[in-house]
Amino acid sequence: MNSKSVINAFAASAILFLSSPADAQRQPPTPDQRLERLEKQMQQMQRQVFPKGRPADTAGFSDDPAATQSSVITLDQRLDALERQVADMLRQTEENGNRLQSLQGDLGKLRTDQEQRISTLEQRMNDAASAVPSAIPTGPEGASATQVAKPKPAAPKVITDAAPSGGVPAVATEAAGDPGEDAYTEGFRLWEAGQYDAAITALRAFTSAYPKHRRASYANNLVGRALLDKGEPRAAAEALLANYRSDPRGERAPDSLFYLGQALMKLGQPGQACKAYAELDAVYGAKIRPDLKKLETDAKAQAQCS
Repeated sequence: MNSKSVINAFAASAILFLSSPADAQRQPPTPDQRLERLEKQMQQMQRQVFPKGRPADTAGFSDDPAATQSSVITLDQRLDALERQVADMLRQTEENGNRLQSLQGDLGKLRTDQEQRISTLEQRMNDAASAVPSAIPTGPEGASATQVAKPKPAAPKVITDAAPSGGVPAVATEAAGDPGEDAYTEGFRLWEAGQYDAAITALRAFTSAYPKHRRASYANNLVGRALLDKGEPRAAAEALLANYRSDPRGERAPDSLFYLGQALMKLGQPGQACKAYAELDAVYGAKIRPDLKKLETDAKAQAQCS
């Protein structure tokens, strides 16, 4: 073998050595090889995900590398579009959630406002109801001070309240030199003259200065009658009821019950007036003065008491 043959043989051996499988594995794969590998992996994934066949939207994949690359790009675009749609849906969901929270807050505020307005209205109604006198009780502690009554008949003034023929009240001659008696007499004269406001002021000043005077029952009763005469039946009812309740043994307590019935009649409550008259009969009975008894009989007939 000549030297040229030896060189050729050596070169051939070197070529075979360099192209051995171990050396080939150490070399990086070419782009085509990588694409083929990726394509096979995608096909395997498709078979796992779609065991019954490739769906219509994946039918675009082919064994052609260029077509596969185009399909991957299309898939990326579709994924991007899906991500945008999901982001839009999330944004809309958040906006709807915020709107719902705002609506719930507005609804809660509206409910609270309505409850407050209803509570205020109920309180006002309760206050208005409490301002109206309750029904007259049957015990000696008397009727409530907010009853309505019919116009008072022009009854003669009670005996001890009336002036004798000389025009001077009888009480003025009973206790000469008594300042309390003088104070009451002044109030009585003002009432008799029709100066009701001045009479009320004078009589209340008397009861304030002489609360234990025997004429205190007279004065308190006369205050109620003055209020009734000046067209204030509700205030009159309160004053008359207070006189009866505070001193049921007072000399003018029976009169206060009678005129309480008159005030209730003026307020349009004949049923309550009849209760006042019944109270008068039950508590005082035969002790009622004849002149007052006659007035009561006429008043019962006017109220149609049974």
